[in-house]
Amino acid sequence: MTRIENTFAALRAEGRKAFVAYIMAGDPNVDTSLALMKGLPGAGVDVIELGLPFTDPMADGPTIQEAGQRALAGHMTLDQTLGMVRAFREDDDETPIVLMGYYNPIYSRGVDRFLSQAREAGIDGLIIVDLPPEEDDELCIPAQKAGLNFIRLATPTTDDKRLPKVLENTSGFVYYVSITGITGAAAAQAAEVGPEVARIKAQTDLPVIVGFGIRTPDTAREIAGTADGCVVGSAIVSEMASGRKTEDVLAFVKSLADGAHSA
Repeated sequence: MTRIENTFAALRAEGRKAFVAYIMAGDPNVDTSLALMKGLPGAGVDVIELGLPFTDPMADGPTIQEAGQRALAGHMTLDQTLGMVRAFREDDDETPIVLMGYYNPIYSRGVDRFLSQAREAGIDGLIIVDLPPEEDDELCIPAQKAGLNFIRLATPTTDDKRLPKVLENTSGFVYYVSITGITGAAAAQAAEVGPEVARIKAQTDLPVIVGFGIRTPDTAREIAGTADGCVVGSAIVSEMASGRKTEDVLAFVKSLADGAHSA
């Protein structure tokens, strides 16, 4: 079992919901983002999503796009991102890390080489938003063979005809996007999310985690209550962008985690 699968099994045994936090590698610089990353487990984060900066992040809203631009302006690279993971693993061998981004940097590196390096660094799963299920032979299936979970996104437009294809080679968990559009664009609504999560869970035994549009502890609790947990990204990245101290950002993260865990 991967760290992701072990974590969700432990949460299920405890009757607890998961809290997943997204940060952008290298935003605003390597040292600050690594310090934040190292503090996330202590703030109640069960799974870390680490953004890989990319020049054309088409699925991301302005907040995360700007975070990626700041990271790239600081010359953040794939190698430095993997280096952050290695540094994190020096002190934490349990918290799952999911690398989230786009296929181009991986393709440029070479899939086999990338997967070997990612596994060695301590990455547990991948979310690659621009690779549809029809392209599973490109990365999804090789990643699974290498021991990494490949996490797929389902959205409000993923109908019952499309859903089985989306779920076919997914592992670790399913990431349900609670709104139509880019990250950070609107607020998630539990009344709308609940039926969609139930529809997905009727077709898979995987945990379903809901992301997009979660900015407050109350919303984290409400959304986590409809699913197996929730993801917060843009709200955390916004706190970093505002120049707040790392400890203050971690306090904000803890408030969100407490909200999700109280569901």
